[in-house]
Amino acid sequence: MKLKNAGILIGFIILCLLAGIIGSIFTTQNIPTWYESINKPSFNPPNWVFGPVWTILYVLMGISAYLIYSKGIKKKEVKLALIIFGIQLVLNTLWSILFFGLTSPLFGLICIIFLWLFIVLIMKLFYKLDKKAAYLLIPYILWVSFATILNYYIFILN
Repeated sequence: MKLKNAGILIGFIILCLLAGIIGSIFTTQNIPTWYESINKPSFNPPNWVFGPVWTILYVLMGISAYLIYSKGIKKKEVKLALIIFGIQLVLNTLWSILFFGLTSPLFGLICIIFLWLFIVLIMKLFYKLDKKAAYLLIPYILWVSFATILNYYIFILN
């Protein structure tokens, strides 16, 4: 891999990690207070699980986006796929702001449903361009599916 390409790959990974860092600003301050005090379903994972899982997912997302970028940014379908990717990344961050920052399971649920739909869309767009890029997002869609169910139960229980 050329040095320029390695820099672009690292840039995509950092971009995705930054989305997580921004989200974590809203998350970490409300975990010991609000989140600990609300009712959660029995299948709620321990808090320590979320950080490592999301870090791995953000790295996979960055690699996936880089693979699409490497197909040629001047191509219309590549640009569209990366724009949709950017929208889902914003939705990803917005979920943390709504769920934890505003302490709103309802707004979080609405947001995560849209996030899930955008992930499915980018997986379809990515699949047409690079199957490996789409496959790298399988853990992400699985985790967000689980998070959607978790968010739903937290909304219902509270």
